[in-house]
Amino acid sequence: MAGSRAGARGAVVARLRRGHAQARVWLTVAALLGLGGCVGGDKQTSASEASGSTSGAVTSSTVTTDAATSTSGTGTTSAAGGTTGTSGAEACDPVETFGEEPSGDLPDCDVWEQDCPLCEKCTPYSHDTGSNWNDLGCVPVVARPKQFSEPCTAKGFSGFDDCDKGLMCWSLNDEGVGYCVGLCVGSKAEPGCEYAGLCVIPGDEITNICFPSCDPLLQDCPGEDGCYPYGRALEWICAYDGSFPGAGADGDPCEFTNNCHPGLHCSPEGDRVPGCQAASCCATICDLEEPNTCPLKDQGAECVPYYAMGEAPPGKENLGFCGLP
Repeated sequence: MAGSRAGARGAVVARLRRGHAQARVWLTVAALLGLGGCVGGDKQTSASEASGSTSGAVTSSTVTTDAATSTSGTGTTSAAGGTTGTSGAEACDPVETFGEEPSGDLPDCDVWEQDCPLCEKCTPYSHDTGSNWNDLGCVPVVARPKQFSEPCTAKGFSGFDDCDKGLMCWSLNDEGVGYCVGLCVGSKAEPGCEYAGLCVIPGDEITNICFPSCDPLLQDCPGEDGCYPYGRALEWICAYDGSFPGAGADGDPCEFTNNCHPGLHCSPEGDRVPGCQAASCCATICDLEEPNTCPLKDQGAECVPYYAMGEAPPGKENLGFCGLP
């Protein structure tokens, strides 16, 4: 059974969602393979280590120097909070806040080129004031913008938030509070991430997000997000808890990878999860080198290898899940 485990996990489709306040992003194995998911370099190894970083160096080996230059921004933030052009001369007067939620269309832009005027950024927004991002437009960058993985606020799906250029406010709660994630850099043909993460390009090519990389044993994601497997579980990324009310705990049925609470995953081996009455059920992530702390250990659960023999990515050799041996 262990030999087929990785293949079974690869068949699990990932849906990343958060209730009514977050746009639904559908992520499948086919999307990862066909649309060019890309792993960032080793500037940061986890979302927690990246917190507070303001470096703009592109570290993904798939992004060329020319592509990185075209997306690295055209201004720098001064100590006083103003933004200056590359020549050092004052170029504009940044806004202090993003004001009232606007309506109507914003000026068009290219999210890969970040070709908006100085002190503005190209970002996803809703052109029909709906609850989903469906267009790209230029919006002002606030004077003291938030950086990668820092808490942020957004005016609904207007595109107006307090994240810096090349970032957007993601994983919003009902109050419009989330954290800053990077937009993919480079090009669709050679996408990359400025910070450790996975570039995922959806079919509409609007929300080209670099989902932060994470450690499933540390659960080191920003905000309230959990660390979930993506694709064939060779990558682990931060995503919001997409469990339904009263569900998401050990033994609860699930269909998508983030239908479980943070710290758990949707196991396609339901017959190995005590109490599971479905093909796939939530199971707690555990460390093979630690004592048995599985919530259902009184029903026979113990920490069993997550990956089949020889298939664990580097650093994940001790990763397990709570199941029947």
